[in-house]
Amino acid sequence: MRIYISDLRKTGMCARGSRAFFLSQGLDWQDFIKNGIELETVEKMNDAMAQQVVEYVKNGRKQ
Repeated sequence: MRIYISDLRKTGMCARGSRAFFLSQGLDWQDFIKNGIELETVEKMNDAMAQQVVEYVKNGRKQ
C-alpha cells in the first residue's frame, strides 16, 4: 500500500511542512511526488502527524 501527495492534502498536511519532514528523514521529496511512498516506511517513522496519514490510508482513505 502506498501513500501519495493527495493523501497528505486530504489529511490537512501542507506541502511545505511535508517537504521539510521528508528532507529531515533523508527521503526524496520529488520521488514521493511522482511515485508515492510505501505505507510501511512512513509507519516506522513513529511521528504523530505521519501516523494520521497512515491511519487515513489504512481506513480506506475515508475521513
